[in-house]
Amino acid sequence: MTKAARVAVIGGGVAGLAATVRLHEAGCHVTLIEARNRLGGRATSFTDPTTGQRIDNCQHVVLGCCTNLLDLYRRLGVAHQIEWHDRMYFASADGKIDVLKPSILPAPLHLSLSIMGFGAYSVSEKFALTTAMKAIASTDRRACTDVTFRQWLRQCGQSERLIRRFWDVVVVSACNLPCDRVAAEPALQVFQEGFLAHRDAWRLGVPHCPLVDLYDPAHQFVDDLRLSTRVQRIEGSSQVEQLTLDDGSSVEADAYVLALPFEQLPGVMSDDLLRGDARLTQSRELQHSPILGVHLHFERPVSELPHVVLLDASVQWVFFKNAGRTAHAVISAAQDWMNLSADEIVSRVRADLASQFSEAAIGGANPLLKQHVVKEKRATFAATPGAQKYRPGTTGPTSNLLLAGDYCTTGWPATMEGAARSGYAAAGSILGEDLMVADLAPSLLYGIASSIP
Repeated sequence: MTKAARVAVIGGGVAGLAATVRLHEAGCHVTLIEARNRLGGRATSFTDPTTGQRIDNCQHVVLGCCTNLLDLYRRLGVAHQIEWHDRMYFASADGKIDVLKPSILPAPLHLSLSIMGFGAYSVSEKFALTTAMKAIASTDRRACTDVTFRQWLRQCGQSERLIRRFWDVVVVSACNLPCDRVAAEPALQVFQEGFLAHRDAWRLGVPHCPLVDLYDPAHQFVDDLRLSTRVQRIEGSSQVEQLTLDDGSSVEADAYVLALPFEQLPGVMSDDLLRGDARLTQSRELQHSPILGVHLHFERPVSELPHVVLLDASVQWVFFKNAGRTAHAVISAAQDWMNLSADEIVSRVRADLASQFSEAAIGGANPLLKQHVVKEKRATFAATPGAQKYRPGTTGPTSNLLLAGDYCTTGWPATMEGAARSGYAAAGSILGEDLMVADLAPSLLYGIASSIP
């Protein structure tokens, strides 16, 4: 498709904003339509009506390997809002803390000395991890879409205990599914590109501002912003002709970027468009996986750590804010939590924290002043075996309709990086350019290791 003068972007999440920024920079007139009253989609903040405090839906982080998301932050002028960490802290039920940090060795060996020093794993488990990492480096993940990562790990000699206390801890957080449900391909990518290929790929970036502040600067890249506005109908047959909005108005453009959640697509499309474009219906076969965010505000600090990964708990991550007085717990793949009440959820989270921290830090001696529970029942699509074939491409038979979203075929799991890539891909298709930012270049040693079967 050649460069379009007018583009309508439907959806103001990361994917829609990525497309908007690149299109506006190229001189297009961009109309952005977002159903919520703020930008950011699922990766945003809300205001507590009782305190006026802005609270993130859930903690979102960025890794060094997320090249396109980081590029978007630079373009938005918010890259300085990301605080980088070169250490990850892992806590086991005995209260001991292990620290993952790089050594002077090149990738893929840069984290090996640290892992070998972990007290949470036995000597035999550490050698088993080493064996699996070698196998991961040389595995063609594209051939692993129809088996679970657990099946792959078992074939690689990983014990159930090691799967539960290492592989699941990482994979659930990264892919929002446990090893026994997630397809091997996205899980392998997490380790190949996030841990092994480049020594900076695993670095953890945590926003030190409310998430909405990362995306509010996108207002300056929009010519016509329609917040709190829903698309009622997308009209057309062989091409999209116009959008009908819930206020009765309509929008016409030369090209349309559809960056809505996949479950909403069939409900807004005309029958002719649905019949003529399989991309709009194939995503019906995708399923969701939920995420739970729990904000606990204590009277006194709980921990001096910036964050901690829990090895023996239902909670995967805890991020400490407000000088350690706020514990933000994240539970990914949280299907079993969705029907619990807020008080039941808080009780479970506190029990997990109590198993890691002292009674003085988390018990009655440190009163809980306020709690917030945020359920994202449709947080991501579920990257189960076989799901890959239902992820639609950016372009299709409807030539002026581009799809964007982390569920699209991005080459990435359901992440903000995948969403940013999809937005760049949609904008690139309209402009006739390749806008994708290159991955971090693998180290020479990783290239050698990945070529040895």
